Amino acid sequence: MNKSIKAVYALPMVAAGLSACGSDDVRERPNIIFIMTDDHTTQAMSCYGGNLIETPNMDRLAEEGMRFDNVYATNALSGPSRACILTGKLGHLNGFTDNACRFDGSQQTFPKLLQEAGYKTGIVGKWHLISEPEGFDHWSIVTGQEEQGDYYSPEFLENGTPVTEDGYVTDVITDKALAFIDDVREEAPFMLMLHHKAPHRNWMPAPRHLGMFNDVTFPEPETLFDDYEGRGEAARSQDMSVAETLQDDWDLKLLTREEILAGNNRLYDVYTRMPEEVQHKWDSVYAPRIAEYRSRKMSGKELVSWKYQQYMRDYLATVTSVDESIGRVLDHLEACGELDNTIIVYTSDQGFFLGEHGWFDKRFMYEECQRMPFLVRYPAAVKAGSVTSALGMNIDFGPTFLDFAGVDVPEDMQGRSLRPVLENEGTVPEDWREAVYYHYYEYPAEHLVKRHYGIRTADCKLIHFYNDIDQWEMYDMTADPHELRNVHEDPAYSSKREEMHALLTKVQQEYQDTDPCEKEKVLFQGDRRFFDRTK
Repeated sequence: MNKSIKAVYALPMVAAGLSACGSDDVRERPNIIFIMTDDHTTQAMSCYGGNLIETPNMDRLAEEGMRFDNVYATNALSGPSRACILTGKLGHLNGFTDNACRFDGSQQTFPKLLQEAGYKTGIVGKWHLISEPEGFDHWSIVTGQEEQGDYYSPEFLENGTPVTEDGYVTDVITDKALAFIDDVREEAPFMLMLHHKAPHRNWMPAPRHLGMFNDVTFPEPETLFDDYEGRGEAARSQDMSVAETLQDDWDLKLLTREEILAGNNRLYDVYTRMPEEVQHKWDSVYAPRIAEYRSRKMSGKELVSWKYQQYMRDYLATVTSVDESIGRVLDHLEACGELDNTIIVYTSDQGFFLGEHGWFDKRFMYEECQRMPFLVRYPAAVKAGSVTSALGMNIDFGPTFLDFAGVDVPEDMQGRSLRPVLENEGTVPEDWREAVYYHYYEYPAEHLVKRHYGIRTADCKLIHFYNDIDQWEMYDMTADPHELRNVHEDPAYSSKREEMHALLTKVQQEYQDTDPCEKEKVLFQGDRRFFDRTK
């Protein structure tokens, strides 16, 4: 650990932010803090109208900035989303289409361009791109669990040196972020990518949050028992259901201390990373769950509902630590005098299913995981409490940061700067895009979501599942926001279908993905840990 991070650890949380800051210097170019979580979703944010949890610090960003209601991932998967954000290009051009790929760090990225323009650049937390970060003055990325990182006593690769830290991962990442800010803020404007592991599977809360929702019964989503009537094979053949896919040990934590320590289970490695006092709290919190499960002998819908409650109790407790982290960052910047001179963004690498359609995880081009939370606070340009319906994509983030920093956006970046939307109280420019594009590649692989591509407009969605099937789906997003009725073959929608197919062709030409079904057979001849892409 470097000295500044040690100093942060040695002080109480509030005092740490106050003691490290002594200047209210305001720079002509804004600082940028890009906060991104892994697998967080708008359903679990009170500022998006979610009824599951209160997120006061996320709500503060929305109240003091702009909430985007229609920002979408171009591929709802961790590594590809991150590559799109860095490059401003879709996966078929940046070379990272699925989690088996290796990111080519030599290519152009927005952090490199900001660094060249005089910004101090840093990334702390999750990277998940196999290769080491480039274009950063400081980097400290989680390792272990195939780069997902560990919740307890996490390991990092810090500027090339392995480091193991004490504590809970969300807190440690936040400490490292505040230390970076303190180290560089007086030298130059800075850009920090603060990437949390949480709330990624298997949803392990901070010690202070263990069991916090044990007495809460959460409302079930309307589609928890979806039967997929009228839809295609892709929805039926997935392996990401609450009913069948959640694992008793890993996801639901249904092993006693003795059973965990006996080994031969996935919890062993993460449990033994915990300090002994945390292990004891864990044992006491999960003992009632284990006892209830073993005594009630549940089945069918009763068991699915029970599993859903346990899933929500862990997932939402894990989200709570992220919300607290945002509060710490805001308080720290305020104490430094840098709060209003900093563009602060909160997002996730994609959305996530919280029981909708009976699922967890992501990958599908359905709304719960294609849509990303996106909040921006920057009072110099963004009206407090504003909301926009502008269609955005994760490839827009880099161009937006470059635009605000006064750096020319390269012509080969496919994203568009969101600055006109941010500076115009959310008004959608007349020449704005008609649709966002999506392309998912990772099949056959974990969760068995079939490859597909499509477009989403303000009122409609068109999806093509291809490869081993050839099936189209189209949804009227105004009349059917839960995407339960495929109207692709409905005669009443024939003109809309023609319009959407023509627009899809236009969008694919614009983004240079004109023959997606065939093109991927010859692209990316690198690491094939998951599958052979020629099949």
